[in-house]
Amino acid sequence: MTTKTDAQRDAEIREEDAPSQETAGATEATEPEATATGSTAPEAGATEDDDAAAEAAAEAELARLAEENAAADRPSGVGQGAAAIVSVALGVVAMSGSWLGTVASARESLIGQLNTSQSASVATQVSEVYGDSWHAAAVVGGVFSLIALIVGAFVLARPAFGTPGRPQAVWIKSVAWAGVSLGVLGLLLAVAKYSDLLLGLPKTS
Repeated sequence: MTTKTDAQRDAEIREEDAPSQETAGATEATEPEATATGSTAPEAGATEDDDAAAEAAAEAELARLAEENAAADRPSGVGQGAAAIVSVALGVVAMSGSWLGTVASARESLIGQLNTSQSASVATQVSEVYGDSWHAAAVVGGVFSLIALIVGAFVLARPAFGTPGRPQAVWIKSVAWAGVSLGVLGLLLAVAKYSDLLLGLPKTS
């Protein structure tokens, strides 16, 4: 009877320990899963952060390249500045006289001498020799003034047909206005010279 009782006790003890072992096994099985899940979550978050940083860097690089291309496409204003300076130079030449005007004046004077006879009146000789020469110089000066005026006006009007939102340099605008002013003054001077309002022909009796 003693042996049977001990066997029954051992069986009962084993039956009581079995649920505890199963619970421990389940706990051990759950802990690795939890550990695996916990280790996966930070890796996923780190991957998302890396992707966001890479996208931000790519967008910044594209923005930088776009700005460089836009800066390269913008006109530098060198041509406008050169045209403004040319306008001023032409205006100065028109006001002070040029080699071309001197040659034209001398040519008209020579033609007048050749076409005027010795028996012509004094008024005719003065008109043919001096008057035509003076008018030729006035015409050449007027042409230079007109070109200066056109070039200066073109420089001032150029921003309206260029890149929107890009202002013209102040010095270019100032020089262009100077060229326009000299062109207008040169034209007025040429008209006054050609119409004999300025240094007209001397009177002959």
